[in-house]
Amino acid sequence: MKKYMVFVVSFLLLFSLFIVSAEVLSGMYLTSAYTPDIKEAWNANAALPQQTVILSTNSSFLLTLVPALLSATIAYFLSQTFSKRTHNKVE
Repeated sequence: MKKYMVFVVSFLLLFSLFIVSAEVLSGMYLTSAYTPDIKEAWNANAALPQQTVILSTNSSFLLTLVPALLSATIAYFLSQTFSKRTHNKVE
């Protein structure tokens, strides 16, 4: 069970690092590639609402983390199964 926990924690840390770095890099690219159109923004200003509603979706990372945990579990048990089969064939 200890090997499983170490495997899952390291898998989730690497997965989270990959997701965060991918989001940061894509955000940096999109920011550098964006060219605003000032005239269009000025003309669209009259049609914009006067109040702003901010909605928060905090569960997006959790929805990404659950499949990652599931895939880590499957990867662990598959690696254990294949390593047992390999050890049995060698002996």
